[in-house]
Amino acid sequence: MPVHHIALCCALSLLDEIAAAAPLPLFEEEQPLQAVLSAPLGQVYAQRRKDDRLYFPGFWSYNDNNGEKQRLSVQIRTRGIYRRLNCRLPPLQLNFKKSEVKGTLFKGQDKLKLVGPCGTRSRDDQFLILEYLAYRAFDLVADGHSFDTRMIELSYVDTEQKEKPWSDMTFVIEDEDDLAKRLGRQLMKVAKIDSGQLEPAQSTVVELFQYMIGNTDYSTIRAAAGLDCCHNVKLMALKDSREGIIPVPYDFDSSGIVDAPYAMPPESIPIPSVRKRFYTGRCRDPSYLDNAIARYIENRAAIIALFRDSQYLEDRYKKKTVSYLEEFFEVISDPAKVERELSSRCRG
Repeated sequence: MPVHHIALCCALSLLDEIAAAAPLPLFEEEQPLQAVLSAPLGQVYAQRRKDDRLYFPGFWSYNDNNGEKQRLSVQIRTRGIYRRLNCRLPPLQLNFKKSEVKGTLFKGQDKLKLVGPCGTRSRDDQFLILEYLAYRAFDLVADGHSFDTRMIELSYVDTEQKEKPWSDMTFVIEDEDDLAKRLGRQLMKVAKIDSGQLEPAQSTVVELFQYMIGNTDYSTIRAAAGLDCCHNVKLMALKDSREGIIPVPYDFDSSGIVDAPYAMPPESIPIPSVRKRFYTGRCRDPSYLDNAIARYIENRAAIIALFRDSQYLEDRYKKKTVSYLEEFFEVISDPAKVERELSSRCRG
């Protein structure tokens, strides 16, 4: 076996040992959960443009696996940056009481990110489903190093009746500290890192995923001014180590696979729209890209099936997305196209 393959196998074996912890109960199953959020939603949304936003009290109700209704206290506030400021329905932060969730489906949960449609049109629902499925697609190739998600069929009730009740498909995202604990790592909070500090095998898998979904709205080494590294990526490091850092991506709404109307590529990327792919991966030993490509090709059928067989996607979105994915697999299956579209564009 070539030396670079031995090194890669050892690195991946170490990652497998680290990622042994089981998910929390909420994320053990994939079927959508039905729930009701009751809170002063009008007041919550009214604070969306404030830097310091208050939490408002409410209740989270759902039916457990035995069909019995459970009711939990929850604090909510708006979160995020672009979607908080520009969406008709901004994303929410859910903050549960640890003392209340013991022995429930939400055991171990404290803070959860809730993602809902940006607006009230049917296409907004489709964009939401596409982003959720992007998380699921990354799960297939991430070897456990990804955020867990759970779809929620959520009914919203404004307790002050400033908003009429409505229902939406939404999803929740695993808390970053819970992810770090599950991976046996620590969440890094730094302004930036050097690309040489990244674990190369998993980082290449991440970069190839971003290329697959047409996403350039991320960075594995830098964040926006005043924020922790990195842009739409969380860094997971072993205790007291600054090497072998694993990047875990999130927020895929600005990707080409979602193709939201507000999504625009950064000015520094020479593409006309997010539907045009552009590789932004780091330059490394070619074996890392070869092995990452092999992992995607191995999971090709499963990735495509996620979108093609989704009961929530309309046929036109299924066809559009499957075609977009087939274009990606056509590139990575052709050595000449790999050299032209990926290897020759890597960043030093």
